Amino acid sequence: MTEEGPELAALLHRLTGCPREFLDEPRIGDTGRIVVSAVVFDLLWDLGSIGAPHVHLPFAGADPSDRNGMRCTLVACWLLHDPWFRARGTLGAHAHGFLIEDIPLMASAVDAERFVTDPERREELARTCLARLGLRPRGETEEQATDRRTSLDSLERRRILDATRAAEQRAREVREALARKAVEEAAAKATRE
Repeated sequence: MTEEGPELAALLHRLTGCPREFLDEPRIGDTGRIVVSAVVFDLLWDLGSIGAPHVHLPFAGADPSDRNGMRCTLVACWLLHDPWFRARGTLGAHAHGFLIEDIPLMASAVDAERFVTDPERREELARTCLARLGLRPRGETEEQATDRRTSLDSLERRRILDATRAAEQRAREVREALARKAVEEAAAKATRE
């Protein structure tokens, strides 16, 4: 994140204006309207990446569980099609990596609609995208950008909640085991007397 990117407010505004078509049903098997791989191809073309040997478009699904990930990909394509990114003409490879690696992880924790409707999830998507492109929001230092992105991270939040639940479960099991042991010891003491 060494290079300054666009203003965060502009990206957040762009996400609030995401057309409903980008949240329409993705083509999965024989159902759905939007061919996600075509949208990704067009985006990468506009960002100057098509034709490079590293371009791989795994955005066709046959499994209904792919739905949210494909819809998140569409929202991310809308964000990346911002004129600021297209004017650079050299961000395609980084954008491709963002779509292939980051979006599936984010989709495992966040519903696609929330990247448009929820202010914190919009900011998370925009900041994660900028970080993957090696950019930081205009007017922020690297430290500020990293700190804010980390505080919004849905995957980290889910990991912490899962760890907390596991610790609470373990504590409950230990308390129950101690209670059983106390009952057993009391019964053994009563038998000896």
